[in-house]
Amino acid sequence: MKDTIKMTVALVLFAAVACAGLAVVYDSTSKTIAERQKKDLDDALKGLFPAGDDFSPIDGSLSAADGKVNVGTSYTIKSGGNLIGVAVNASSGGFQADITALVGVDMTGTITGVKILQISDTPGLGANAAKENYYVDKPKKLTFYGQFAGMKSAGNIAVKKDGGGVETITAATITSRAVSLIVKNAAQAGSEWIAANGGAN
Repeated sequence: MKDTIKMTVALVLFAAVACAGLAVVYDSTSKTIAERQKKDLDDALKGLFPAGDDFSPIDGSLSAADGKVNVGTSYTIKSGGNLIGVAVNASSGGFQADITALVGVDMTGTITGVKILQISDTPGLGANAAKENYYVDKPKKLTFYGQFAGMKSAGNIAVKKDGGGVETITAATITSRAVSLIVKNAAQAGSEWIAANGGAN
């Protein structure tokens, strides 16, 4: 009987120590992950708007015209106190799972750039959408996501097979269409927000 009690106490103590250890590891890991995500986001925003010095979440939600696209936390971008654009976080279904991208739009409705934040499509095919060394135009060293920079939010942002001007990723039309849809809707939502809020302030 005494041996059983001792074993039970030992197991309880072991479980308590293990749980405490896991809690410490989880807390430490969570902070590290959160810090990394914030740095990645800051780098992405700065990449879309190099002149920006103030990146703030937009109060209220933006919405996409297409119900297949979800708009997440988006940001106003200011330089010297003046609004110079917005960065819209949007996602939609890709070939395997949702693709998430951050799309920069300036005060003229021009896309300043696109940063793919999350993609799980096939390596070597759809995953090339986010690769810095995958070019849709090798002589110009133009990446898939890089080709959106300079396009107008009101333009025909679609793959060439669908009558637009977006070069597709080889053997990954579904991914190309998904990213184009995200970019189009994010850019339009950003431009509409800028127009509704009186432009630069």
